[in-house]
Amino acid sequence: MKPLIIGGTSAQVLAHKVARELKLESTKTEFKKFPDGEKYVRILADVEGKEVVFIQSMYKTPDEYLFEYFLVVDTLKDLGAKKVAGVIPYFSYSRQDDRFKPGEAISFKTVAKLIENVGTDEIITIDLHLHRVEVLSRVFKIPSKNITVMPFLARYVKENLNLEDLIVIGPDEEAEKWAKTVAEELKTDFDILEKERISPTEVVIQPKKLNIRGLNVLIIDDIISTGGTIIKTIEVLKKEGAQRIIVVCAHPLLINNALPKIYDAGAEMVIGTDTIPSQVSVVGSAPAITKVC
Repeated sequence: MKPLIIGGTSAQVLAHKVARELKLESTKTEFKKFPDGEKYVRILADVEGKEVVFIQSMYKTPDEYLFEYFLVVDTLKDLGAKKVAGVIPYFSYSRQDDRFKPGEAISFKTVAKLIENVGTDEIITIDLHLHRVEVLSRVFKIPSKNITVMPFLARYVKENLNLEDLIVIGPDEEAEKWAKTVAEELKTDFDILEKERISPTEVVIQPKKLNIRGLNVLIIDDIISTGGTIIKTIEVLKKEGAQRIIVVCAHPLLINNALPKIYDAGAEMVIGTDTIPSQVSVVGSAPAITKVC
């Protein structure tokens, strides 16, 4: 039985793309707000006994999108859906995965519990930034998958840019797995720098003895938020003699004028995916999603 595809207000275009890849029609829904700001949700299809894939990204206004997720999934199960798989291309609240100061909420665990308790049968994320939690099964009790769009980003670079003498660079050790994946796809070398985070918006990138003089560089990371890490990385690479510098990421949040700042720092191009719609979202995540739906 083919699943029904539903997109929340943050991912309706992406849901259409996933449905098209699967040769399906996306299920019609109705979303609106009452004058007092309350959310109204209506599923305009018979879902009884059917499997449903609900796609909802959680960027920039995560609380709103998260609550809408709860309303939709609870409604689907109440209407008799056999199974609901939640696809969350950009998953907010994963940063706080431990208690660092007394009294702090462990947001990742709280959100995971709510997602489970509302009736989600399976959860799928894309390039989730896992810090101390290495696998989703340590947080979720339901089946979970963290898929990647990195090969699709690499293929876009291969097919659209003429980058000879190329090396892939990750800004820190957390980006090593993404740098390795992209480098393997492009059949080139990779390396990583060392990062020390001073505050949520300030980082120090420690230069390494890199042999990149005269090379073109592809900087790869999962998220570009304020751009601080990427800008510092560009500065280090330019001092080391890099030629063309291209920046690639899965989730282009691009907060506080991050994009022009990155270009000012010396990037020739910034490439992202549509997990978060933006000016640089030129690579689709639908093919990665359809592989697991």
